[in-house]
Amino acid sequence: MPKSTVRTRPELGHYVDERLRERYFAACDAAFALGAPVLEELDVETSFATTRVHRHGPAEGEAARRTPVVLLHGAGSCSAMWYTATPALSAERPVYAVDTPGDAGRSVQREHIHQPERSARWLDETLAGLGLDRVHLVGASYGGWLALNQARLRPERLASVTALDPGGLEKVGARFFVWIFAGLFASFAPRRLRPRLATWLDQPVLVVPELRAMAQTGARAWRNRRPAPLPLTDGELASVRVPLHMVFGRRSPLLNSRVQAERVPRLVPGARTVVLDGTGHGPWIDRAEE
Repeated sequence: MPKSTVRTRPELGHYVDERLRERYFAACDAAFALGAPVLEELDVETSFATTRVHRHGPAEGEAARRTPVVLLHGAGSCSAMWYTATPALSAERPVYAVDTPGDAGRSVQREHIHQPERSARWLDETLAGLGLDRVHLVGASYGGWLALNQARLRPERLASVTALDPGGLEKVGARFFVWIFAGLFASFAPRRLRPRLATWLDQPVLVVPELRAMAQTGARAWRNRRPAPLPLTDGELASVRVPLHMVFGRRSPLLNSRVQAERVPRLVPGARTVVLDGTGHGPWIDRAEE
């Protein structure tokens, strides 16, 4: 682990202190344990950060030679949020889950990467450092914006992009922040009330103890210093030529799923969109099989 984990520069995201950082790491490890085993933890040096990557999947055989999947988590989280996806995906091919610099996780950021060009360069350097020339890129929420941004600016290594209720399609509105804070407050409710609140708020995190602990600890431990991404214009989205699949929650607080399910295929030839009923901003958790 690099020594400068807690703080690099004050304008970058950072942990409050060592004690809370270690508590958060322990909560992440408990969530990781729900998914496929982590075969290897890799630290990839880039121009912007030491990027921690968790490798799941077959170590040998035909499946190990298939095009890998690279997972990009949502804002304020880490790679442990993918525990619902890693068992099925890693049974078929290698899986690399990336801790995005600027979010709570085990990467150590040295420079901002929220600007589109820098973000694309960081991710390209990360893939190069892993020795990956061709990947299926999957991103959720803010990770969805990262994936779309990569498809637009640095598509050379991408076999496909899948974006799950992604950021970067619309301006982040007050509704989303209200949903975030309501979910955080609800996480402290008595256990017997949490299932009802999880349904009412579309917050599956509330009924998974490991995710609840990770979210609570992360909110205390990490100070975010990254602005929300600007929405992609029609022209920017239309420049994407990578095979694209989008999954939206019908009740998403982040975007208008009906509008975006029509907009994306109109602008990106061949793009597929799916709107899932009965879910909001967490289809990778509460609709993981689909």
